[in-house]
Amino acid sequence: MRLAIIADTHLPRGRRALPAACEARLRAADAILHAGDFVEAPVLRRLEALGPPVHAVSGNQDDPVLRHVLPEVRTVAAGGVRIAMLHDAGPAAGRLARMRRRFPDADAVVFGHSHIPLHESRDGFQIFNPGSPTERRRSPHHTMGIATIQEDTVSFELITLD
Repeated sequence: MRLAIIADTHLPRGRRALPAACEARLRAADAILHAGDFVEAPVLRRLEALGPPVHAVSGNQDDPVLRHVLPEVRTVAAGGVRIAMLHDAGPAAGRLARMRRRFPDADAVVFGHSHIPLHESRDGFQIFNPGSPTERRRSPHHTMGIATIQEDTVSFELITLD
């Protein structure tokens, strides 16, 4: 099972759009995870129209419609793995341990907010931030993630889009 992971799309904004390479991976996935900050509700509908089911959480920049329809936190069960999702995982110091305590039944946590890709792991627990496919900020590249689930194990890969 393959999950395409994005966050912090911040759309619409000017002529900004999802990169074609990102959209192709979203279409090809078994499911899409979006860790918040769509900004406007039509962006969620556009992702849903790509085909795979979309599992998402609201972000701090999302409009009231999205905040009403999306939870702030959710857990997705996929192929025997439990992935918790939230937008802002808080300060970098102690983040991995803090997320482990907050989500004791999860195998991993996917989050966004910083636009900076991150993958950390300890004792079989992982946290993953896919960065942003549209607004890199301090990151050198536009990015997204892929999670591959095999035999009750999840592995994360960061995809550079430019």
